[in-house]
Amino acid sequence: MIELAASFDEQLSSLAPFFFYLIVGVIVFIETGILLGFFLPGDSLLFSAGLVAAAHGNINIVILVTVIFLAAFFGDQVGFVIGRVYGRPYLDKRQSKRIQNLIIRADRFYEQTGWWAVVTARFFPWVRTFVPVIAGASRMNYYKFLSANALGAFLWGVGITLAGFYAATIPWVKTSSYAIAGFFITASIVSMVWNYSRRPQEPQEKS
Repeated sequence: MIELAASFDEQLSSLAPFFFYLIVGVIVFIETGILLGFFLPGDSLLFSAGLVAAAHGNINIVILVTVIFLAAFFGDQVGFVIGRVYGRPYLDKRQSKRIQNLIIRADRFYEQTGWWAVVTARFFPWVRTFVPVIAGASRMNYYKFLSANALGAFLWGVGITLAGFYAATIPWVKTSSYAIAGFFITASIVSMVWNYSRRPQEPQEKS
């Protein structure tokens, strides 16, 4: 990520502040809110944006992280709505027993561990684009998604950007984003295992 961030640093540093905020915000929104944006390099872009803000006094870090937070937050909200409004009706029309079983499992997963899944998905390229859509299609509780989305947007968007910003003067800070990701990924796994172990066992069908 560091090498890719350096290349972004060269490309972004020449932009005027307004266009800098706009381009970074639009890219973050597209990656998190529109399925076709799964290929965009969000982590590297955020880290690079922080580096540029540290190196150029005309970029305000407060404005930058605010734009990034809002773009990441509303991006996931759009993805959730797409999944709820368009994804679920499409799946409900599918009569395949296999599809219906997958829907049931997805509904159960997002009911039990969806909150952690939404938070941790932010730190996985590609995954963060699709999880909000799947959460919406799985009818995850909206308010649970809302809180998980806000926390994930803050930890990922603001956290990695600030890591890049402070890495310009404090080298060890550049690993902080991975420490945050590691903590929440571990917590997510523990939560999923715990909820699965407490789940009532379904009776087996007799042959």
